[in-house]
Amino acid sequence: MSELAAPFEVSLQAVSKHLKVLEQAGLISRGRTRQWRPCRLEPAPLAGIAGWVAEYRRFWEDRFDRVPGLRGGH
Repeated sequence: MSELAAPFEVSLQAVSKHLKVLEQAGLISRGRTRQWRPCRLEPAPLAGIAGWVAEYRRFWEDRFDRVPGLRGGH
């Protein structure tokens, strides 16, 4: 955990809380090897979110394209 916290100005406790949230959301999984607690990114939930965001991005880009004076709108 100290490795994860090193580049940031946050406490180990804050990093631990963030990791718990990510784990509960299914975005990471955590293991245990001796004194190490490696974290692994779980890409499947992120792929679902990316699809949802892409769908709404297309929707809003289409809407903005129709507004006069914005992005080629008339």
